[in-house]
Amino acid sequence: MENKLNIGIILGSTRDARVSPQVGEWVKEIADEREDANYEIIDILEYQLPFLGTTDGTEPGIAAWNEKIDSLDGFVFVVQEYNHSYTGVLKNAIDHLREAWHDKAAGIVSYGSTGGARAAEHLRGVFAELKIADVRVHPTLSLFTDFENFTTFKPADLHLVNMNAMLDQVNAWSKALKPLRVKEETVK
Repeated sequence: MENKLNIGIILGSTRDARVSPQVGEWVKEIADEREDANYEIIDILEYQLPFLGTTDGTEPGIAAWNEKIDSLDGFVFVVQEYNHSYTGVLKNAIDHLREAWHDKAAGIVSYGSTGGARAAEHLRGVFAELKIADVRVHPTLSLFTDFENFTTFKPADLHLVNMNAMLDQVNAWSKALKPLRVKEETVK
């Protein structure tokens, strides 16, 4: 029997009154119905990561963050658009690591006034540098049509098709990339 992949659903915001936990729960509910991988929500807030370069790097949150990301086969990033990009806290969390990201797949679920498309495009460039293979299908959620009063997440049913297609791609690519990681671990 083949082991299931482990896919992390990373919440990209730590701001007060954030809606990323609602979106992350929605992603996880859809993903769990599939039973094709183990999915878990990863909340950056829980790791209390310091701003990169401001400490000696020995905080326990940094080691726990590295261990968590290293244990995963792929990711779904829940990304919100602020000022035409993604959050500084997500950039900081990504930059705290390097090898733990290598040779893994990622999907993006974004939201904002334009569906978070600009944030996702900025993130794709960072993924390339970190050897993260981002998948093509990208569910975009509008603050105007998928959130009541911009705060309560009520996604349109039409997003289910893209969500499942994105998860199909994340799983396929994560599975395809896994032998590369095993090979690198053997060489070390």
